[in-house]
Amino acid sequence: MSFLLNTEIFQTPIGILLVGVIGLIVGSFLNVVIYRLPIMMERAEKIYAWEVLHTDKEGTGENPFEPTERFNLMVPGSRCPHCGTEIRFWQNIPVVSYLLQRGRCVGCGTKITVRYLLVEVLCAVLSILVVLKYPDPWQLAFALLLTWGLLALIFIDAEQQILPDVITLPLMWLGIVAACVQGGLFIGLRESVIGAMVGYLSLWSVYWLFRLVTGKEGMGYGDFKLLALLCAWQGIVMLPFILFFSALTGIVFALINRIGYGVPMAFGPYLAIAGWLTFMYGGEIAAITGLSL
Repeated sequence: MSFLLNTEIFQTPIGILLVGVIGLIVGSFLNVVIYRLPIMMERAEKIYAWEVLHTDKEGTGENPFEPTERFNLMVPGSRCPHCGTEIRFWQNIPVVSYLLQRGRCVGCGTKITVRYLLVEVLCAVLSILVVLKYPDPWQLAFALLLTWGLLALIFIDAEQQILPDVITLPLMWLGIVAACVQGGLFIGLRESVIGAMVGYLSLWSVYWLFRLVTGKEGMGYGDFKLLALLCAWQGIVMLPFILFFSALTGIVFALINRIGYGVPMAFGPYLAIAGWLTFMYGGEIAAITGLSL
């Protein structure tokens, strides 16, 4: 595996293609994460809530929310959520299987959401963009993990309006670890730690100010952690860019979809998109806009 530590391998067409194929495979797994993780979280919350309510009571019996079979990211095998037909390995080939099956289940013919295809294609494309930007093996490995994690967060928050700590917090700490590797792969350790703290506190302050003025909650705590994550990788220098572009994309999306005032809308996807763009092309964005980093 020593050839993977050679910077030049990821500057060749074969190396770039390899990363793209890995991106397709990871994208297929991310679809599992996007679908199953919210279900796992909901079940865990119900189990915990039932146990809290019945802790001091006798004869309450077994927890009715305990699953009858194992359910996690690995088991059971992939199945159609409508008819329960088990999906064979040849029906689970990224992109190819979706196109061959014309986006429908082979068992019941139910239409499969295009999100599965979109995540796989996006994961491959974004992975290729990452390797073109960061051919160094260490930078590439960390940048890919960040990209894949953000992609999962984007779709989970868009569909369920939650940002799981099990993804957000490890990614934040991974950014701090990256700042310790080789003297800092992207930024230094001090910048990373300060960035995480300031990133969290900035949205936390906005949240409480908005709540004091309006009496409403404008965003969730997951958004604070997500911004802390992004700033742990980039430092506070990119904070204004992230906030500006996330707000801009959110406003444009709301206008296009005619989302009215007061209608709940996930902010995490726009934060993640803006954060990834600044992570990848912060210098270029600053040059184009005429703003200085």
